[in-house]
Parts: sequence; structure tokens; C-alpha cells
Amino acid sequence: MEPPGQVLSTLEKDGGRRWLWPRLARGRFWAARRIVAWALIVIFVALPHLSINGKPVILLDIVHRRFTILGVTFLPTDTILLALGLVGWIVLIFLFTALLGRAWCGWACPQTVYLEFVFRPIERWCDGTTGRGGKPSRPPARWRRWLKHVLYLLVSAGLAHTFLAYFVGVENLRQWVLGSPLEHPVAFMVMAGTTGLMLFDFGYFREQMCTLACPYGRFQSVMLDRRSLIISYDPRRGEPRGKMRRSSDAAGQSLGDCVDCQACVTACPTGIDIRNGLQMECIGCAQCIDACDAVMSKIGRPTGLIRYSSQEAMEGGSARWLRPRVVFYPAILLVIGSLMAYMLARRSAADVTILRSPGIPFAQSEDGRVLNPLRLRITNRGDRPATYEASIVGDDGAQLVMSQNPFVVEPDAQQTVGLLVSLPREAFDKGVHHLTLRVTDDQGTEHQVQCQLVGPLTAEGNDRHDRHDQQDNDGEAG
Repeated sequence: MEPPGQVLSTLEKDGGRRWLWPRLARGRFWAARRIVAWALIVIFVALPHLSINGKPVILLDIVHRRFTILGVTFLPTDTILLALGLVGWIVLIFLFTALLGRAWCGWACPQTVYLEFVFRPIERWCDGTTGRGGKPSRPPARWRRWLKHVLYLLVSAGLAHTFLAYFVGVENLRQWVLGSPLEHPVAFMVMAGTTGLMLFDFGYFREQMCTLACPYGRFQSVMLDRRSLIISYDPRRGEPRGKMRRSSDAAGQSLGDCVDCQACVTACPTGIDIRNGLQMECIGCAQCIDACDAVMSKIGRPTGLIRYSSQEAMEGGSARWLRPRVVFYPAILLVIGSLMAYMLARRSAADVTILRSPGIPFAQSEDGRVLNPLRLRITNRGDRPATYEASIVGDDGAQLVMSQNPFVVEPDAQQTVGLLVSLPREAFDKGVHHLTLRVTDDQGTEHQVQCQLVGPLTAEGNDRHDRHDQQDNDGEAG
């Protein structure tokens, strides 16, 4: 059965893909977007090479579970901080969308930036469709087609290497690039796979990433409201649409300003008709605005038939941006930011944890003392190596035995050392003894951790257990 109309902008009625060759509208918004896009590309390429206090600006080391953001390293023990940061980022997206709609998609999203300002210009130049749009009237020369694919591959490889630098670091990436693939086959396969994904995305999948794969457009219904900034067509001014000549020749006609030239449709990178109202596929790139303004200028009509506005303003209502959600979202961000600042200010220079060694919980020496094998794990958050020394606080009968004490931990590293705590049998109450361990670094900073030691029950505890067992046996006999 043939559908009554077009279901998706990238889907033909027969179910095949509708390929898009959008016509480039060189207007004021396109010029501004080009400046923003190239600035973002420069920032994206430069960030992995920059550092703050000897640390990279951004390094998401998933393998070693270390995330460095703006020179601050977050470790697995910073789960709460990372969770707060993630929640804050989501709330920021809600606020940005409530205010500016999908401006992120059209102006700053890497998918749009690289597709519209790197890959499509290469395609237009190689296929000879610059300024025309639509499918090429005749196939380009074979060498131009090969050149396009070679340029696609080179750009995809460079983009993939830059993307991986955020996860493996510039130095590791440089070693991978300069070394033989046989020396690091896994790393080579990761780079090749990432390059292939980039080539598939920007060379084939393209706008379908925005219209089919990306969930952001589908979230618009809950993140937008009637006062959010969107690209809008003014039907009160444009309808009824029809062919019209210059304004001096249009006297006596009852048609609106829209001349139904389809310029806004041919310029749309996702293939929609903005005159049908707000649609999920609209990415807010303003190409339809530039195309329509150019036509309005030619026929002597005011520009702005298609413009950035809101549904409320288009219907003659208020254009105020202040509303409950615009106040509520910043309030949440303020709370989250305050919590993160407080936790960062109170975060110690080292994380000290006592772990019980695997195996038997305790042992007894020949002289009757109880031995508890433990592990001391220290994470050095500082920027330089630190020396740590462990000792027992306020327990005269306890003895601490370590294979190395003091010991050195490298910056942003974690080290675990074994230790043995020896106590007399009488120190245990009901088989338990609470101990405080003090760890001091070479700067004089102290960290105290509580640990619970286990041992045999004392004579008093044995008598009590014997009475309980006897009562249980009497109850069963009764």
C-alpha cells in the first residue's frame, strides 16, 4: 500500500532512502555558523594538546578509570562528584533547550559542524554542485569521484585520531601513529575501526544520524514549550502562498508573501518543509531563513517570513523568556554546583582504605597473640610523588608489621601494601576489636581510618555461648 504522504523526510514512498543534496544558502546566519564551526573545530583539535598544571585539559582514560577535566583528575572514588556532574550536564541541556530550542544541533553539534562545513563542501567541490543543490545533472569525472573518497578518508582518519586522543592521550597516540601496527595491533584496530565509523557516518549515514539515530530530537516534546526559541514560519504573513512578482507588480493580489519557490525546502539539510510547522527533523540550522530572506529581498518584501521565534510569539502572544522552568533549572544547577564545589574543597589529597586480606580472617601465634592480615590501599591525588607512613593510634597492646613502611605512591596512582596487626587475645571483646590506623604523608597531613579486627571469643564469651547452646538443647529436648 502506498502511504498517503511522505512519512520521513529521508524516506521515499516506496521505502527507499531519499538522498539529499541541500542547496547552500549563503546568508548572515550561514556566515555566523561558519565562524562558530571553525572555531569549534580548532578548539576540538587543540584541546588534547593543552595542559593545566602539567595535566591534560581533558583526558577520559576509561582503561585506567581516570578522568581529567580542566586539569582536575577524578578517580573511581569520586563517583558522587561524577554523578553530580552528569546530572548537572543533563539539567544544563534542559535549560539550553528550553531557551534556545535546538540551537545546539544546528550550531555546535559535531555531527552538523563536520558534515556541513567539512564533508559537504568537499562533496560540492568534487561533484560540481556548489551553489546549485540537488543531484548532479551529470556524473562527475571518475578522478573527481576518487578524489572525493580519498579526501573523505583523510578527514575521517584525522577526526578519528583526534577523537581517540581524548581517551588515550596525545603521547600514546603519537607512539601508535609512529610505530608499526604489528607492535600494537589492538590499538591499530581501534583506530581503523573508529576511522571506518567516521567515514560511514559522514560519507553515507549523514542526516539520518539526526533524524533516526539521535534521541535529542525526540526529546523536544518534553524539553520545549511554547516560548522556546525555534525556527518558525509566519503563516499569517505568508499565506495564502502563491507565485508573486515584485511588490510593485503585486497590487490587487490577495496572496501572502510566500511565493512557494521551495527555496527553504531545497536548502534544508534534513529535507523538511518548515512551513508545515515545528518538526522533529528540524535541527535549527537557519538555512531556510537565509534562503527565504534572499528571496524576500529579490521580490522587495521584508525579510523574516521565516525567522527565529517561538510559537507563542508567532500567534501574537507574549515573547517573554522568563517562565517557571527557566527559573527552576538554574536553581537546580546552583544547588548541584554548590555541592560539587563543597565536595571538591573538602576532598583530601589522598584516599586511604583498609581492606581485609583474602583467606583466613585471623591466625594465632605461638605466644598466643592474634594476627589479622590486612591491606592498606592509598590513592595519591597530588601532582607529585608522596611518601606515606602508617602507625597505630592509641592502642598500646597492638603491633604493626609491614613489608615496607614508609612507602612512596606516584601522583594519580594507587598502591596497595600488606600489613599485619598483632594483638593479645585479651584485647578482643566478643571476638571483635576496633582499631584506628593513622597514615601520615611527607607534608604532615594525617589520615585516620577505622578498622574492625576479628579474633577468638574470650573465656567470658565462650561461657555465654555455652549457656546459649545449653538453652537451645533444653528447648529442643522439651
